[in-house]
Amino acid sequence: MNPSSAQFVTSRRMGVYDPIQQMSMWGENFKSNNNLNSSASLIVEDVKLDSQSEVASHGISGPSNQYDQEATKPVDKTQRRLAQNREAARKSRLRKKAYVQQLETSRLKLIQLEHELECARHQSSYMVGGLDAIHPGFPGAVNPGITTFEIEYGNWVEEQNRQIRALRNALNADVPDMKLRILVENCRHHYIELFRMKETAAKADVFYVSSGMWKTSAERFFSWIGGIRPSELLKVLGPQLSPMTEEQSVQVGYLQDACLQAEDALWQGMERLQQTLAETVAASQLIEGSYIPQMAAAMKKLENLVEFVNEILNCHLSCRGMYQYSTTPFIFCIPSFSKTVMGPLLKADHIREEALDQMFRILTIRQAARGLLALGEYFQRFRDLSKLWAARSHEQA
Repeated sequence: MNPSSAQFVTSRRMGVYDPIQQMSMWGENFKSNNNLNSSASLIVEDVKLDSQSEVASHGISGPSNQYDQEATKPVDKTQRRLAQNREAARKSRLRKKAYVQQLETSRLKLIQLEHELECARHQSSYMVGGLDAIHPGFPGAVNPGITTFEIEYGNWVEEQNRQIRALRNALNADVPDMKLRILVENCRHHYIELFRMKETAAKADVFYVSSGMWKTSAERFFSWIGGIRPSELLKVLGPQLSPMTEEQSVQVGYLQDACLQAEDALWQGMERLQQTLAETVAASQLIEGSYIPQMAAAMKKLENLVEFVNEILNCHLSCRGMYQYSTTPFIFCIPSFSKTVMGPLLKADHIREEALDQMFRILTIRQAARGLLALGEYFQRFRDLSKLWAARSHEQA
């Protein structure tokens, strides 16, 4: 019995099915599975909580970002509008600038056309019946030097009117003397520029400039060797400079006497020159019909004009500072080249320029400004008088 029981026990342990033992094994498996399920359920719960927290956080931040975007929308819109307005204003300024430049260009073109028309009118009279009248059968040539001078003189008159307006505004506004001095110096240099222009034009045709053909009709009536008499200029300025000190009045009187003496001496030289040219032209019988030698001799005298120009100007420069005006009369250092046609013209402008310079030395800056204002308006009245007279003549015709 014992061996069999032992054998039975062994066989049971060797793989005989034991239901009790199997149930215990299933129980352990169930326990382990329950543990796994519980841990998995915990993980799932944690994931759910994390996702819920993220959703909650997004739900909170979402509306705030939306509110910020809605708040920034008006600011961005305003900035865009401001930028658009600035750009539109910039384009408007550019268009305005271009329009003003176009107007200025058109104005200059119109002025140039008016000057060309005036030059053509002058040249027609210049070639037909002026001082340089030629034989009707000969074609006349337009002098480019004179045409250039007339255009430059038209621009000079326009600039003078602008400077006169600036002087008048400055005197009315009672600007400081420093600013007023700048305007006075500009006007003085403007007159010196006119003398330079006349000198250049005289090289092209001294008769045209000396006779004052470039001026208006009323100005030509008072013309003296291509301009106004310096003594007459001082007469015009005198009443406009009051009140003056006693010393200033004495100095202006001395200056006026010096101008009269210089004018008389220069006019005597001019008369001698006219007599010399007349005698040269009429050297032989006027009824012979042949006067080539006389014209050659006259041309020879006229060709000498250019040679004296530089010498006269050099003398003019060397004479600066040689004037006295304390208790003695002014002494004008006038070149003595009276045998030329251009000489009297240059010397006349020399006297005019020196008279202006001496007046500026005598007067205060405000007196000089009033004098220049009066001088500019004086010339402008003559130009306006010529226009009115020409208009009246056209109406009567």
